[in-house]
Amino acid sequence: MTMSYPLLITFSAYFGLLFFLGLKAYGQTQSVDDYILGGRKLSPTLVALSVGASDMSGWLLLGLPGAVYLSGLSEIWIGIGLAFGAYLNWRFIARSIRIYSERVGNALTLPDYFEFRFDDQSRLVRSVSAIVILLFFTFYVASGLVGGALLFENSFSISYQNALLGGCFIVVFYTFIGGFLAVVWTDAVQAILILLALIVAPLLVFIFAEDSGRFINHIENIKPGSTNVFSGISFIGFISLLSWGLGYFGQPHILTRFMAAKNPDEMITARRTGMSWMIIVLFGSVASGLAGVILFAEEPLDNPETVFIALNQSLFNPWVAGVITAAILSAIMSTVDSQLLVSASVISEDIYRVFFRPRACQAELILVSRVAVICVACVALWIASDKNNSVLNLVSYAWAGFGSAFGPVIIFSLLVRDMTSRSAVFSMFVGASTVIVWSKLEGGVFDLYEMIPGFAAASLSIILFCKFAPEKNPKLLKQFDDIKSEINSS
Repeated sequence: MTMSYPLLITFSAYFGLLFFLGLKAYGQTQSVDDYILGGRKLSPTLVALSVGASDMSGWLLLGLPGAVYLSGLSEIWIGIGLAFGAYLNWRFIARSIRIYSERVGNALTLPDYFEFRFDDQSRLVRSVSAIVILLFFTFYVASGLVGGALLFENSFSISYQNALLGGCFIVVFYTFIGGFLAVVWTDAVQAILILLALIVAPLLVFIFAEDSGRFINHIENIKPGSTNVFSGISFIGFISLLSWGLGYFGQPHILTRFMAAKNPDEMITARRTGMSWMIIVLFGSVASGLAGVILFAEEPLDNPETVFIALNQSLFNPWVAGVITAAILSAIMSTVDSQLLVSASVISEDIYRVFFRPRACQAELILVSRVAVICVACVALWIASDKNNSVLNLVSYAWAGFGSAFGPVIIFSLLVRDMTSRSAVFSMFVGASTVIVWSKLEGGVFDLYEMIPGFAAASLSIILFCKFAPEKNPKLLKQFDDIKSEINSS
């Protein structure tokens, strides 16, 4: 698509809205609590939309449609695994982490929660969890920047490097000034845009096809086997795709949304809203990939991950295309801003305040958080400068890292009373290390998604610690029983 005034005007209006929300949030950010967690004032609808938008990222409109366009419906198992994992996360973790994080020292970050939950005076659990967050979020942010650069490059015919810098500046700006509230408000807008885009685009292709049978037959004629959900997929591949759902239990940018909810008893409403949104957009994403098989049968795309962008350019006039292009950018930004904010909060709260300036004032901590946003973005920008990086590959690596390092710790810390800080530290180390090493190996069993061995090894380490070196501190055991009783009371 060449530059056009309707597209430019529509896009500019969207950017103007983001900047307005950032400035509005700036006026309501008075403390580091506001900047990092919004003062725990989120409504259930806002929690649901923010969780959905920050969760799906550019993977939803770039990675998944591209995978379906390239390999067919066998890639749908990622979506099924994610939907199941998301439901379990909402059902068993959301309300519990909201209550527990507030009761144990009003924890603002995951490292905060881990230290207070286990009363870790050595602060080792805080340090290890902070390192894990910074390590994997840098790759996660890089995946979003790659997706944003691909969007700008294909929409405005500019170079990849210039597109990369432009996209990075936009998301850093409103995150820098507005903090958590700016991120959440923009997430809500972005979630609505994403929903509309993934309903309209594939629906239009279905209408052109006149009936679903003709649509499926046409796809099968163009790319035989692409409509078979088991085509070309091995047992290891099948298990690997489903295992993506395990990652939900350890994603900091999702868990902090739960922690920020105003009323933990409204999580059921938030869960219903969030899961409805998720199922619709996943269906639309898969349908978009299949639609691309038909529309680009004669001239296959060089980069499969641009299929939704190309679909948008082919189907709509510049005004509508501008709105949907904004939706694609929304999917990317909604995750990047969340990850930048979590990384910044770790640097300011869990490293700077704890180890360097325990008596730092609120204004100083907010300033450090804002500087940290820029620093993390610069490192991610360097990683994303390689155009050959795949959005899906970068996301899968970071997703597995968090799921394995934090998932078991979160689950066991909320369910098992005699878990210790040592077991948490060891589990994080084992989970993260397994993912890093496993991802470098190839062939046979090593083709299994690194999430599975990482999650299993981390869980086993906690179980062994609980069996042979359980927590014996009466104060911690009573605290767990009291909070657990409160969680179960409603």
